[in-house]
Amino acid sequence: MALEDLYQQLIMDHGRRPRNFRAVEQATHRLEGYNPLCGDRVTVYLKLDNGRVTDAAFQGTGCAISTASASLMTEAIKGKTTDEVEKLFAAFHAMVTGQPVPPDVALGKLSALAGVAAYPVRVKCATLPWHTMKGALSGARQPVSTE
Repeated sequence: MALEDLYQQLIMDHGRRPRNFRAVEQATHRLEGYNPLCGDRVTVYLKLDNGRVTDAAFQGTGCAISTASASLMTEAIKGKTTDEVEKLFAAFHAMVTGQPVPPDVALGKLSALAGVAAYPVRVKCATLPWHTMKGALSGARQPVSTE
């Protein structure tokens, strides 16, 4: 099976059966995000303890790319420090926008979304959960918008 097919299966699996699709009762950070072009909406919940993400989850509605991205993101950031999350955000954003990914950041399953770079209109779908998470970490109070 080709790597592209495996990636497609991973995206579809996370799109249909997202991981961490729930609210976090004791979230220390929470923010909503919205993509007005396609209607994707996401709320990201984070629980931090001593600068480390101890829980991450999301709720919302969106396309398979947006949902899969949020699902994979919540899995990837759990257990990481806020500095590690910032580096992961930068590497993921670089990957989906067709820029070079820093060699010192391992994207793991997130690499499944690399193909999004070939479809500029889908980049906002993939990055909405990430921008929302980054806004939540920075203490933003207003919802994040892709526009």
